[in-house]
Amino acid sequence: MTEKKQQKNINLELREQEAEGIYANLALITHSASEFIIDFARLMPGLPKARIHARIVMTPQNFKNLYRAIGENISRYEAGHGTIPMHGQGIGSVNFEEPIVEDKDKIH
Repeated sequence: MTEKKQQKNINLELREQEAEGIYANLALITHSASEFIIDFARLMPGLPKARIHARIVMTPQNFKNLYRAIGENISRYEAGHGTIPMHGQGIGSVNFEEPIVEDKDKIH
């Protein structure tokens, strides 16, 4: 017996506020036995703390589906655009470089 995959059409609504998107350069992931929580934050150079701009709470099953989908999309992206270079010291690192200033007297 073969199983047929049934495709379900899901009607999605994208409101203007969400369509603009939120920039994040840091994601923090925590979990309990019943849920995964992803906090998306923006860390800025010279500021002592990052601000969380969005929090997503998911079941473990949905989080694993997201994990797989992200992996598949990274593979497709790299197949078309080349390997994504990784900078920094590994997971959780955010490296900001100091701006190069050629002549400090010219900056107002």
